Amino acid sequence: MSLLHTINKSPFESNTFDTCLGYALDGSTVLLIEDGVYAATTDTSAAEKIKNASSGVTFAVLGPDLQARGLEGKLADGIKVVDYEGFVNLVAENDSVQSWL
Repeated sequence: MSLLHTINKSPFESNTFDTCLGYALDGSTVLLIEDGVYAATTDTSAAEKIKNASSGVTFAVLGPDLQARGLEGKLADGIKVVDYEGFVNLVAENDSVQSWL
């Protein structure tokens, strides 16, 4: 069963990112939205956790949220950027969605 996890809180202000990583199994996708996109920036402890996560977990970031925060060009390696259509596709491709609030 594939699961899409969405995180909308900054990993520097909330523990939802760390909690989510504890539950994300192989085949899961973690989508960072709103302030969750800060986890995808280079040279942070959160980016290091993404790098060290299971290779069976994929990470994506919502491009418009990344742009709204002026973080283009600061994206850590291995993270896919999706637009709103890509977000909808991720929801449709996965069996279930878990929103971490």
